[in-house]
Amino acid sequence: MMNAAANESKNSINSEKDIILSVQEVKKYFPIKEGALQRVVGHVRAVDGVSFDITAGETVGLVGESGCGKTTLGRAVAGLTDLTEGCCYFDIPSNRLEEFEEMKHADISAVSNSKKESFSKIEQSYRLDKLKGADWNHYRRNCQMVFQDSFASLNPRHLVSDIVSRPLQIHGRAEGKALIKRTVELLEQVGLGREHLYRYPHQFSGGQRQRISIARALALDPKLIVLDEPTSALDVSVQAQILNLLHRLQTERGLAYLFITHNLSVVRHMADKIIVMYLGKVVEAGSAEEIFSNPKHPYTRALLAASPDLAQENGLEMVALEGSIPDPARPPQGCRFHTRCPVSIAGCGWEIDDVVRFLDDQVGVFDTLKSIDRENEFCATLSFAGSAAAKHLENLLCSEFLPQAMRLAIIDLKTEGSDLYIRFNSVNEIALSSKSSGHFSRCIL
Repeated sequence: MMNAAANESKNSINSEKDIILSVQEVKKYFPIKEGALQRVVGHVRAVDGVSFDITAGETVGLVGESGCGKTTLGRAVAGLTDLTEGCCYFDIPSNRLEEFEEMKHADISAVSNSKKESFSKIEQSYRLDKLKGADWNHYRRNCQMVFQDSFASLNPRHLVSDIVSRPLQIHGRAEGKALIKRTVELLEQVGLGREHLYRYPHQFSGGQRQRISIARALALDPKLIVLDEPTSALDVSVQAQILNLLHRLQTERGLAYLFITHNLSVVRHMADKIIVMYLGKVVEAGSAEEIFSNPKHPYTRALLAASPDLAQENGLEMVALEGSIPDPARPPQGCRFHTRCPVSIAGCGWEIDDVVRFLDDQVGVFDTLKSIDRENEFCATLSFAGSAAAKHLENLLCSEFLPQAMRLAIIDLKTEGSDLYIRFNSVNEIALSSKSSGHFSRCIL
């Protein structure tokens, strides 16, 4: 998520508190398989290079539309799915993280053996995919997760007493009468009681089931809880109760939260920092106050405008984003949001696929298309069944029918018989850059 300047700012912000979780350039790709032999023909880039830190007692809000990769990232942080690339460090002291960052960018040939050994110890003790034995048990005790669907996350055949006490039994924290006493204490902390011990999940309301899930997550006194849409399936009044409960528990226990949601109105009252994701990438990150008062990325402004109370408060015009989220297996070049951005310009990264998607949706111009010979994402020759179709498409691309930003990005356009040659201005991926202290945005505007 961060470039060099961002990392410097990030470390200075988090130096005051212990870092509970450090996510470093995490990627999670899912293979696309076809044919009888199930050969891999591509990958869905669910999470594509995300970095952030969570300090003790802090709430980081992870927001975005459905399909942006936030739940996949939450499951990766909780150790429920393997990473394709990148790494996560759990409960790493600030001085060890600084040492790791220094080693990571150092010339290996110039590093002493003692430094290499120290680096290896950091990897073995704090990196999630390398934890073993006691270190792995420490992580499992201190990182818990509350899922969106409270009914699906609770075993319907188990009593509440079994569900809440199971972590205590597995880790040998209590047994016998002490186990029952501790289970009752946990239920009372979330607004339930002893009378609920011997009931099944289906005998509770949605809000009560979510309280049971929270009680189970609290059983081992964790340092970090990943909250995956914990209130999205609940009524508004129950949402407020659960949010107040989470806030109280955080104050009493010093918990750190990774709060995953698509509802900015909810995360506003919970988060200290907010990370906005779109199509696997972080498009904006900063303090909650800065994100709500001065959003920099058009996607963040669109999310705020989609909530009537936030739109009115920030003076934003209600707008509906046009089009659907692009295919994460073939994400757009440049800025990934440019295909739906209301203020896009020629330098946002227009490519051949954008022409195909736009014109195929608008008119049936590609009914006679025979093939597309690509030089790269920005340059290709389109072959049609006849020269009339190629000439017709050329006229459309030169007309106001095409969005102005896309039209201005075309630097070469010519027809030769039934072939149409198109070249767009090539653009590198838009980097996440600093807009102010602790505020980052992935936008060229």
